[in-house]
Amino acid sequence: MNRRTKTAVLGAALLLTAGAAGSATAGDERQDARQGATAGDERREAAALTGTAKLYRVAGDDITFTFDAHLAAKNTDDPMKATGTFQWSHYSLDGEGGWAKAKVDCLVTGGKVAVVSGVVTDTDLDGVEGIRVGITVHDTGGLDRLGYSWAASEDLGTKDLPKCVSSAPFERVKKGTGDFRVVPWQPGF
Repeated sequence: MNRRTKTAVLGAALLLTAGAAGSATAGDERQDARQGATAGDERREAAALTGTAKLYRVAGDDITFTFDAHLAAKNTDDPMKATGTFQWSHYSLDGEGGWAKAKVDCLVTGGKVAVVSGVVTDTDLDGVEGIRVGITVHDTGGLDRLGYSWAASEDLGTKDLPKCVSSAPFERVKKGTGDFRVVPWQPGF
């Protein structure tokens, strides 16, 4: 074999080996995420929703949503073991309004969409503490969108709302304010 042929064959063999190793590593990482983390592991969490944004309103209302919701890798198959909090506030231009904070009790994500629910633990709104609410976020990477379980109701929520239930993300986030980040869920079943 001449030198050029040997070099081409060796280069092709190296590329095939590197490609096979890369495919095996990616497959191993997906398998590790599904199996969950053990003590000392630095594997990615099973799902997450983080970030803050203000909703767009023509009237100028100040409506802000903030999320810090996580599902640990070890709980991949049980989205109701999610942890964290989310909060929101809504104030009109005359200062009327209120805020609430909820403890996460479920988180399901798919692609760039997340549905999180939780029970209100702290608020300045009458009759809201102890109710479950759900919120949906679509992380578009640009003008994110958001929806909430009380969209078609005059009441903020209900104690009977099932976990991880919300509405379609129909609200637009105010330009320049959204930094939502959704980590897609990869259940092991």
